[in-house]
Amino acid sequence: MSHALIRWRPFTRRRLPGLAAGLLLTACTSVQAQPALPGSFIRDLEGLEARLEEAPAEVLTEVQAKASRQAERLTAGNDADRWARALYLQLAAGAAARQDEHGRAAAWLSAAAGSDVAPEAWRQARRREAALQYRAAGKTAVAADRLARWLEEASVPPVEERWRLIGWLAELERWEAAATRLEALEEVPRGEGRRTLALAIYRQAGRDGEALALLREQLGREADPAEWRRAAALAQQLGEAGLAAALWEAGWRRGALSGEEDLRRLARLHLAGGTPARAAEHLERGLAAGVLASDARHRRLLATAWEAARDHGRALSAWEAVARDSEQATDWLRLGQLAHGWGEEALAGRALRRARALGAEEAEAWLASLPDAGEEGAAALADQVERSVQTGA
Repeated sequence: MSHALIRWRPFTRRRLPGLAAGLLLTACTSVQAQPALPGSFIRDLEGLEARLEEAPAEVLTEVQAKASRQAERLTAGNDADRWARALYLQLAAGAAARQDEHGRAAAWLSAAAGSDVAPEAWRQARRREAALQYRAAGKTAVAADRLARWLEEASVPPVEERWRLIGWLAELERWEAAATRLEALEEVPRGEGRRTLALAIYRQAGRDGEALALLREQLGREADPAEWRRAAALAQQLGEAGLAAALWEAGWRRGALSGEEDLRRLARLHLAGGTPARAAEHLERGLAAGVLASDARHRRLLATAWEAARDHGRALSAWEAVARDSEQATDWLRLGQLAHGWGEEALAGRALRRARALGAEEAEAWLASLPDAGEEGAAALADQVERSVQTGA
């Protein structure tokens, strides 16, 4: 099943302005204190960082190699060494990312984020960057888990990042987790992409009620015919036939839905939703205005609507018009059955005799049941009984 989902683009080297740039400034301006670095470390780190900007591939390779060697050398050092190691890892990751080595960049950033001496805010930033690099490396499941952890630890999780995680979860078809994240959002999805994503997630998670609520909220602002149709179809799938009819009616009144096909659909929804009189009224207006072709199909639908509404006079009149136009035995038989059931015996007799003349064998039994059937009816009934005996029915 194809789904219309948002595809978050991988982080590329052109989209990594914060990965290494301003490295020492970020570190030194943190609210939380960090170990003081010797001047030799600071000069070396600043020099490597400066070489990253718009550097050719060979320079990036040199920076990556040197930064990773320094980080390895400082693994078991004192607090200042371990803080410098975290910064070297960040630089190595920046060089790797610019060479599209996103898996290696993600691993180094994760290691940097695990530093026990780095400021918490700095470590949080590296965790987010590691998630983005895992995603760019095609490891979406790992990326989603890392980003989810980062969002849980963030004091005020940015809405953009929450939507990013929702999109990743949807790609992984982790529908329930994505739906839970959606519900936690305080904002209603805006924009076609996010609304489509949210709708797909709710549907796939089996949360049709939430999907319908989202559609109804959207219909309050927009008049896109496709959205009205989608909302009505979803209501029907939920077994809410009356709501489907009400939604289609609202779209019709607003002018979002129009024309023969939409009017015919409106009538059928009203029939299914238990409001057949409304269906008949729409059909009559449509026929009178020329929106609907005055053919047997629409006349028969109108008769069916008045019949369902139990409007005896209009139903019988409509069915008689249908029968006269079509001259089909089934239409005359239906008219006769309704007339008989509603006590219109004279009309019932005429209709049933016409149905019999056109070949409706069923009409015989109905004629025999009429109070004034007389000898003709009795003879017909006797014939029917005799035929049943002979055939063993």
